[in-house]
Amino acid sequence: MKKTIALWAALTATALLVTGCTAERPAAAPVPTPAPPTSSAPRPAGESGAPGAPAEAAAYRKWGLKPFAAPPAPPAVKPVVRGAGEPVPVISDVPTDEKIVFLTIDDGAEKDPEFVTMMKELKVPFTMFLTDSAIRTDYAYFSPLVAQGHGVANHTLTHPDLRTLSPEAQRREICGQQERLKQRYGTAPRLFRPPYGNWNEATRTAAGACGVDAIVLWRESMQIQNMQYQRGDRKLHPGDIVLAHFRGPSELKGRTMTEMTATMLRRIQEQGFTVARLEDYV
Repeated sequence: MKKTIALWAALTATALLVTGCTAERPAAAPVPTPAPPTSSAPRPAGESGAPGAPAEAAAYRKWGLKPFAAPPAPPAVKPVVRGAGEPVPVISDVPTDEKIVFLTIDDGAEKDPEFVTMMKELKVPFTMFLTDSAIRTDYAYFSPLVAQGHGVANHTLTHPDLRTLSPEAQRREICGQQERLKQRYGTAPRLFRPPYGNWNEATRTAAGACGVDAIVLWRESMQIQNMQYQRGDRKLHPGDIVLAHFRGPSELKGRTMTEMTATMLRRIQEQGFTVARLEDYV
């Protein structure tokens, strides 16, 4: 009888090992997969394992979302580059056939701690175009976002309409913010967005002199609950750059930054797109 019980126990243990049914023991925490050497960006849900892995799916459910599909691997050659001696390119989208878009968030006036948590949990890459006058009292707020791998880009010192300024004044606005962002976060930005999307040839010249590789505009902008489109078909297209802002309830009719962001991500998913890292393509 003892031999029979021992044999039964051994067989049961073997079956549990094979099927993974070890409910009484907590599962080991998943080991994060390092980001590929070509990108320091957050990795969208599903990329570190099977899409919709339980931990990732749970994080997305917390924010009322479904996990994004993993974006394609970054291209071996960036489709947007500034050639030697050429003017700084001005882009609203990136040439690609992949169903990807790029998220950009401007200014920095709203500093919602929950947004930092949201981006840490969702791992959706975005680029923040920061203005000194909006963040000078709290540069530290953005440090965790930088540590998560999100891009830092230039949006001038004081957010002026650059077309109203002299070439030298434009240079001061752009170069001055390049230097401040480099001092705060360790690297001078490669990308620049002119406030209101307004620029002229003096802007391109100043941006190039300040070390900028591309002037980044946009195709869609996120409002409170819906996208505003530039094209008549009112649809996302592969490679589109999407604009949003660091805004809070006073500008979003009572909605929070995280609610606006969740709605934006939902609108992107509804059209079958996922999110890629802008700096991998420009």
